[in-house]
Amino acid sequence: MSAKYKAALQNSITYVAYENDEICGYSRSLDDCGFYIYVCDLLVRKKYRGREIGRKLMECIYKDFPDRIVYVMSDADGYYVKLGYRREVSVFEVTKEE
Repeated sequence: MSAKYKAALQNSITYVAYENDEICGYSRSLDDCGFYIYVCDLLVRKKYRGREIGRKLMECIYKDFPDRIVYVMSDADGYYVKLGYRREVSVFEVTKEE
């Protein structure tokens, strides 16, 4: 793991799921100064998928931050639709012209 990503984890809201002392999934989110929570990463190892680990990690976020709106930044739209979440906005990458 890179030093840059370790620093990102330290400055994020991070939840980790374990099974039999093995990390099977995690989520990383950003707190927008009390306004919103943005989920940047929700990852579950392939061999643990289908066990609702991703759903449980998401539940941790809105359980710990019940007064916040939670947004997910993802390219796995179908997964979040399956969880019953509603599409609200799109995310665009801003690049500077060279």
